[in-house]
Amino acid sequence: MRLTFIKTLEKLAEKDERIILLTADLGFTVFESFRDKFPDRFFNLGVAESNMIGMAAGLALSGKIPVTYTFATFTAMRAFEFIRNDICFQNTNIKMFTLGGGFGYGLAGFTHINFEDLSLLRPLPNLTILSPSDPLEVEILTKQALKINSPVYIRSGKVREPIIHKKKPKLTIGKGFVYQKGKKVAIFSTGGITHNVIQSFKLLKAKNIHPTLVIIHTIKPIDKNLIKTIAKNHSHIFSVEEHVVTGGLGSAVAEVLAESNFKTNFKRLGIDNSFLKTVGNQKFLRNRFGLSPAKIAHTIINHTLS
Repeated sequence: MRLTFIKTLEKLAEKDERIILLTADLGFTVFESFRDKFPDRFFNLGVAESNMIGMAAGLALSGKIPVTYTFATFTAMRAFEFIRNDICFQNTNIKMFTLGGGFGYGLAGFTHINFEDLSLLRPLPNLTILSPSDPLEVEILTKQALKINSPVYIRSGKVREPIIHKKKPKLTIGKGFVYQKGKKVAIFSTGGITHNVIQSFKLLKAKNIHPTLVIIHTIKPIDKNLIKTIAKNHSHIFSVEEHVVTGGLGSAVAEVLAESNFKTNFKRLGIDNSFLKTVGNQKFLRNRFGLSPAKIAHTIINHTLS
């Protein structure tokens, strides 16, 4: 996803000289082309994420379009106060591209594993939150994000994420995307874990379960109308996310269902509300928390057929 992002950003920067790229000591081997083309529009702020966000706010207030780049955990957590006060409160035109949503950097340990950022950022006014599921979505959403005159947080994976779309999808920020139409069972998914959801379909099909899959690439503003439409036509609804179940996609869907008085069978799949004390690669940790294709299918089967 990050390679697609930087290539897309470089093309946009060729057309708009207001775009400035800020990194917190990351991006080596991928930023060299951007740096060489636009040496006056590339800044490495070092391991100082809060300073990076503060500098970006100043640039935005001066008429520039700053784009920040670092790990999701260090953007959302270390620089949270700056995001709240300097970016969202002042509604500054900043785009925050983050890496390692979920278990992308699981081998680096607890400090680099990011599964709380959506819970932290969803309450902030003026902030658009995007969670693309594959490189094609990154390209489309990055282009649209740069057209919005307000702050945007983009939650990306790491690198070499598989493409899940057979052709370039028609996406619009704020609108969910129906990837597959099914019956009775509906799944809302976001981010790179959507690939595992799609892989679980073979196991579900063996149990005569043919789910509707809705990709929620925009966490905020959430597509309330689509959630309501899906709820009207499905008896069982699931949300799947590589994020803690408290405050993320599942909570956003639950809020819409509750406020609309839908009485439906709803189950959130994600990371349980406990501190992670296990280190491992993304595949290992996904399996550990029930997010492998087999375990996703198992949970859906149990709650649908019970």
